[in-house]
Order: sequence, then C-alpha cells, then structure tokens
Amino acid sequence: MSVPGVGLAKGLAVTLGTMTRRSHTRQYPDVTPDLPPRSRGVIALLEENCTVCMLCARECPDWCIYIDSHKEEVQVPGAARPRQKNVLDRFAIDFSLCMYCGICIEVCPFDALFWTPEFEYAEYDIRDLLHEKGRLGEWMATVPPPPAHDRRGEPAKAEQAAAKAEQAAEAPETGDTGEAGQAAGASSAPHARQPAGGEGATG
Repeated sequence: MSVPGVGLAKGLAVTLGTMTRRSHTRQYPDVTPDLPPRSRGVIALLEENCTVCMLCARECPDWCIYIDSHKEEVQVPGAARPRQKNVLDRFAIDFSLCMYCGICIEVCPFDALFWTPEFEYAEYDIRDLLHEKGRLGEWMATVPPPPAHDRRGEPAKAEQAAAKAEQAAEAPETGDTGEAGQAAGASSAPHARQPAGGEGATG
C-alpha cells in the first residue's frame, strides 16, 4: 500500500536538488554551440557538378526540390553529330517543407549536394525559405572538409581505381607470356605423351 503524497515529495526533492546547482544553459546567440561534425544544417549546391539527372527531385519524400533545365547542342571533337547537353536553369529547395532526411544527398551520383552545419537561416516570411541555386551555391563556402580516411577500413574509391588501373596496365604483359607458355605446353604435351611403341615406331 503506497503512502499518499510520496510521488509529490519525490518530485519536490528533485526540484530542490536542481535549484541548488548551477545551470548549464548555453547563452545562444552570444555563445555559439559546439555542433557535432556530422550536423545536418542547410543543404549546399555545387552547380557545376549537377547534370540535371533529377534523381534528387524524384527521391525527395517531401517534393521540396524544384528543377528546370533545357537542352543545348554541344559539338564534341571527333563526333559526327553534335550531342545534347542538359543545362540547369533552376534548382531550388524549399526548406519550409524539407525534413532533412538527406536522401537527396545520398542518391546524387555526381556529388552536387552537400550538408553544411549552418542552421541560422530563419526568416520572417516563410516564402524566403525557398532557396534558389544562387543562394544554395553560397552555402558551399561553409561545407566542412571530408573526414580523414580510416587506414584500417576499406580503401577509398580513388585508391581502388588507381590499383585497378595499375593491374590493367600490367595484365597485358603477364597475360601474353602466360598464354604463350600455355600454348607451348599444349603443343608439346601430345608428343611427350606418345608411347615408344606407337604407330610411328611400328611402321
């Protein structure tokens, strides 16, 4: 059987205990917070890397990415006909709808979108939270450098590509000698396995 008022007494005890301690509240904005290295703030756009593949807009669950583009013909040296190239006209993100899931950054195959730790972009008008490509490009200056690669982990993609290129360059040299040796061994093997009393010897 519980005694009436025990819960109230425990709550008051916690309150009295915290009243005697000094608070640890950060005096923002006078004191800037220490953000973790992988903080999700605003999204930055590197416009020259965007190929208008539309993957980010299609995968966005909030449909807050707006992209417009047009095609231009580009003459490629050595090509018989000019090729068409997508030119980015508009790239906008509505941060009043964005839920910062990061899917657009993960699916971008050309590294055109990046996280930045900047979070101070509040507006008095909600319509100003629609950032066009010009403003998205300005956030690139605040993108932190990538973390150092763990030497005990899987090699970086650049290192893997360099290793494969070296193997491909060495493969023709070793491959030709190996095939030649196999061919020589195959041609000499039947003669070596012929019995001493074969058709040639009995004739």
